[in-house]
Formats: sequence, structure tokens, C-alpha cells
Amino acid sequence: MKLMVNHQTHYSYSAPVQSSIQYIKMIPSTNTHQRVHHWDISIPGQKGTQKDAFSNIWLTSSQREPYSQMTIMAQGLVEMNPDSQFGALNSLNPHLFLQPTASTLCNEEMKQFALSHVSALRHECLIRLARAVLDYIPYMPHTTSVNTSAIQAFSCRQGVCQDHSHVFIAMCKYLGLPARYVSGYLFVPQTMHLASHAWAEVFLQNAWYCFDVSNQLFTPNSHIYVAIGRDYWDVAPVRGVREKGGFESMNSIVQVLSC
Repeated sequence: MKLMVNHQTHYSYSAPVQSSIQYIKMIPSTNTHQRVHHWDISIPGQKGTQKDAFSNIWLTSSQREPYSQMTIMAQGLVEMNPDSQFGALNSLNPHLFLQPTASTLCNEEMKQFALSHVSALRHECLIRLARAVLDYIPYMPHTTSVNTSAIQAFSCRQGVCQDHSHVFIAMCKYLGLPARYVSGYLFVPQTMHLASHAWAEVFLQNAWYCFDVSNQLFTPNSHIYVAIGRDYWDVAPVRGVREKGGFESMNSIVQVLSC
């Protein structure tokens, strides 16, 4: 299956931005799970690319001229491997994904929740945990932010794919299982306009197993991988610093189409 992606992110500012540097992770790589036929990022400014510590492609854009609006456009064609049942492998030691982060810590209530739903460190038990997390934290857009931690999302009992992933990863790490955060895109038939997506993966029996808690999907057949990390902050699509600009507003739209 080939998937065509069109991802547009529009920024507006209440006052002119004098200069800025944007750090962008919106470029997928070819791996055992997918083949990138072509991909292009359109953004003003002087650009350069490198790879981060997790082998994600990292684009830097520097702008020195004042502006009040900016649009980042990512477009490309990715072919999925129909035989892929697991997440993409890389050369990183899986134990790297046992490292705690501020976004993926457990409190005592979360630890007891994990223990009550996982009787053994097996795939089917983790699926049971993923279902319990979604039951406990219903999908509720616009109720959390990128700064919401796993503990905060669990406490308020609402959130989105980022929160589901952080909570699930936090619990798996507590259970002693390497767990990573994946950003990318999800293809849903008969649905054109989506947001960029996030899901969790857990290392079991020398393979990375997909746990898309928000959609209750446990194989990555319809998932395009863009970046992996320990939490959202390792894979954030756009981060940056700017001089002036006042208040910032952002609007994003994603199309994922089969072709």
C-alpha cells in the first residue's frame, strides 16, 4: 500500500518575528517497515539536515527577515511493507528506552493500575493494559497540552494520543519493559483530514510491538513512522526559538490518502 501525505502547519503572530530558528522532525526514513519514495519540506529560511541521537532526520531552518506568518508544508509518498508486523528496528540498545523522563513517570496509583492489569510480561497482557488505559482515559481533544505529563493525564482522566502513549510508556517502564514513543501518521480509510499521530511501542522477545492505545491497533500496518524517542519532547514535529513575535497561534491539517 502506498500512502500520500500532505501536512500543513500555519503560524500567525500578533507582532512581527524578527528572527527565528525552527527544529523540525517531520521527515520519515526508509526502513524495514516502510519505503519513502519522495518527501519534501517547504519552509522559508536557510535549511540544513542532520540526524539526532535516535537516528531521526532533523531539519533546522533559520530565518533572519521579519515575518508575521509562516507555513510549514510536508508532502510525500510512502510505501508500506505489507509483511511488517512489528515496529522498525534500529541499532539503538532497547534499554535506552527504560530511561525515565519527566513526561513518563509513574505515581503510586499508576503503578497499582499497571500491576492490576498485567499478570505476566506477555503481549496479550499488555494489550489488556492498553484497553484499560483507554477505558480509564477517554479520548478528549483539546483537554491537555504538549506539556501534560503521564501523571497529570492519568489524574485528570482525559487526553489524546500523546497522553495515552505517555501513560502506557510510563507503566511499561515501571514494569521493566523498554518502551518508546513514536510520532507519525495513521491512515484511516474514508477519512481525509486527520492530525499527526503518536503511539507507543514495547520491546518484547527481540521485537518492537505496536500499541496504538487511542485506536486500539496492535500492528503498525497503517502507521507511517516519522520519529522515535523516549517521549514527545524527543520527537516534537516543530520546536524553536524566536525573537519577538508577540502571541503565537497555530493551525495544522493533515491528509493521508491511499494511492
